[in-house]
Amino acid sequence: MIDKFSTILLDMNDTFMFGADRFGSNEDYSIVYHQLGGMMESVRVNQLIQSAYAYLDIRYPDPQYRESFPSLREAFVSVEGQDSLSEMDLELLIETFARHELGFVPPEYATAISQLSQRFRLGLVIDIWAPKTLWIETLNQCGVFSVCESASFSSECGIVKPSPLPFLNVLEEMQVNRQDAVVIGDSVRRDLGGATAAGIACILVGGAKHPSALGSVANLIDI
Repeated sequence: MIDKFSTILLDMNDTFMFGADRFGSNEDYSIVYHQLGGMMESVRVNQLIQSAYAYLDIRYPDPQYRESFPSLREAFVSVEGQDSLSEMDLELLIETFARHELGFVPPEYATAISQLSQRFRLGLVIDIWAPKTLWIETLNQCGVFSVCESASFSSECGIVKPSPLPFLNVLEEMQVNRQDAVVIGDSVRRDLGGATAAGIACILVGGAKHPSALGSVANLIDI
C-alpha cells in the first residue's frame, strides 16, 4: 500500500503517541503547578487551566481559526486578563498545561518509526496547543525526532489541521512532491481532511475508516 511512496508524513497523537490530553474534570492541575514552584491556590490554578482549555477547545474545530489559531499564552490572557497574572505564573501555567497535554511514545512504536525511516523519508505534522519544547525533548529521547527530516507544530505556526498548509510546508521543506508522499494519521477530520485538501494520499490508523482514504490499518506497527 505504501511502496509507491518515497515519503511519509506522520500525525502524532493516537498515531504513535498515546496518553495525551489529560484534561478531564477530575484532573488536579495544581499538583504539577506546585511541583514547579507556583504559589497560587489550587482552586484558581485548576480554574485557569480548565478555562484556557475550554477557550482553545471551542476554537479548535472552527474554520475561522484554522490558520490563525490562538496561542496558549493568548488563551490564558483572554480568560484572566492582561494584568491579572505575573509573567512567572503565566510561564508556570503554560508548563503545567504542557505536561498534561504531553503523552508518551511506546517503545514498539519508536521502533516501528525507526524501521520506516530505513525505507522512507519521514516528516511530522503535529497539532499541539502548548509550546513544542517538551515534545521535542520526548521525541528526541525515544529516537523519533532524529529520523524525521522536517516537523510542523501547530503551536509554533498557528495553523491547525485540517488546513493543508502544514502538510504542504513540510513537503516544501523536504523538497518532496505531494504525489510522492502519504499521510498516516488517526483522524478523519484532521489528518484525512488536511491531506485531501493538500492533494496527498492518506492512510488511517486506530480504527478510523473513510472511503476517501487510501486504506485503513489497525495501527502504525502493522504498516
